[in-house]
Amino acid sequence: MLQFDPDRAARRPGDGAPFILYVEGPRDRDVLRGWSYRLAPSVARRVFHASVILGGRRPARALEHFRRIGGSASGARALCVLDRDDGSAPAQACAAEPGLEFFTWSRRHVESYLLVPSAIRRALRLRDDDARVERALRSHLPPDGDESAYRDVDAKRLLGRNGALRRALGRPLPLSDIARATRETELHPDVLALFARLHEALGSAGAASLSP
Repeated sequence: MLQFDPDRAARRPGDGAPFILYVEGPRDRDVLRGWSYRLAPSVARRVFHASVILGGRRPARALEHFRRIGGSASGARALCVLDRDDGSAPAQACAAEPGLEFFTWSRRHVESYLLVPSAIRRALRLRDDDARVERALRSHLPPDGDESAYRDVDAKRLLGRNGALRRALGRPLPLSDIARATRETELHPDVLALFARLHEALGSAGAASLSP
């Protein structure tokens, strides 16, 4: 059974109904929380601390859980964030559920949006002129703006324990720190679109109302 504590859930302003964020795994949650400190700092603790971990790309599991807690009839709303992986999208039956929305990254994984050399340097406290990140990524990344090619980049492998960046830098890559170090001007439009969806789902006063 998915862990969900309604007493810790974020609440929509006005009606006080719960808002649930479904994510594939703890790493996805931590990356999103890292971005939230820059894009929605007052939302970060409540929304991401109470998020529900699906244990993989399992939109049907989010649907089942949402219905079990009462669904839209209870006033609840939810957003489920999924990796694209093989290019598949949520099932139509899931996408049509009132109160439950789905967001699927256009790139392969959430990690795909962390391939920002300047943010990686800041997260690791490297010098601005340290070119090891660019050199390590040069043969693995397509030209900037080639989103079609970026859809196939395996960022999990590049940023992983045996990936090119880890080998080049000789240290682990803290993904949540990279997310938090990414400036708003460096964020991909997909990330900005997701947080726009979060603000919309939480209501116009959501960010101000969720401070613990």
